[in-house]
Amino acid sequence: MSEQSTELRETVRRRYAAAAVQVAEGGTACCGPQAVEVDDNFGGALYAADERAELPADALAASLGCGNPTAVADLREGERVLDLGSGGGIDVLLSARRVGPTGKVYGLDMTEEMLALALANRREAGAGNVEFLKGAIEAIPLPANTIDVVISNCVINLSTDKPAVFAEAFRVLAPGGRIGISDVVAEDHLGAEQRAERGDYVGCIAGALSFAEYRAGLEAAGFTGIEITPTHAVADGVSSAIVRAAKPAG
Repeated sequence: MSEQSTELRETVRRRYAAAAVQVAEGGTACCGPQAVEVDDNFGGALYAADERAELPADALAASLGCGNPTAVADLREGERVLDLGSGGGIDVLLSARRVGPTGKVYGLDMTEEMLALALANRREAGAGNVEFLKGAIEAIPLPANTIDVVISNCVINLSTDKPAVFAEAFRVLAPGGRIGISDVVAEDHLGAEQRAERGDYVGCIAGALSFAEYRAGLEAAGFTGIEITPTHAVADGVSSAIVRAAKPAG
């Protein structure tokens, strides 16, 4: 990893650690100079009222995503799910209810403070089919072919090695497995400098792939049936999008 990539990852880690600490101290993830500043395009407001009602308050307060991947992943009873960059655990806990006691949901995060918050939320929710793992989404600490569905909520754009993320997601998925991701995606005509003008890296804008880059990255990893559907604008020429794709069953 280059020095610049290492610095960017550490910046992301510090900002999300600050967000977790603020929630643990009774605040929300969007408040304060060291936390992640969000608006109505991000966070718990993107979940339905009935979903918000069934979650621990701290899981909602720590939500920094740009969508609701559990609503598009079509989770089924008994499936094994992995959430990349699980944060305070909101999508893990929602997924756990969908897959039921015969299913299993893993949450992967690199930030100690977010993992501590997620574990507290798991205890409050009484989710026995949930396990949180510490690690990087570029090197998933799970065996190959063991997951049915990979979800992620506005995290892949923060990675400094997105091809590795796509390759790892493909590796851990069982044949016929699928991804259901919410992420920030830029219009194809916007170059790197133009994306940076619209928002910083930790704010989920500067590191966003274009629609064409996202599709090419997934294809290079081996995914098929790729669909990238914008849902709402988060900046000029930059949108939250739903990303679906599958690992061939053969």
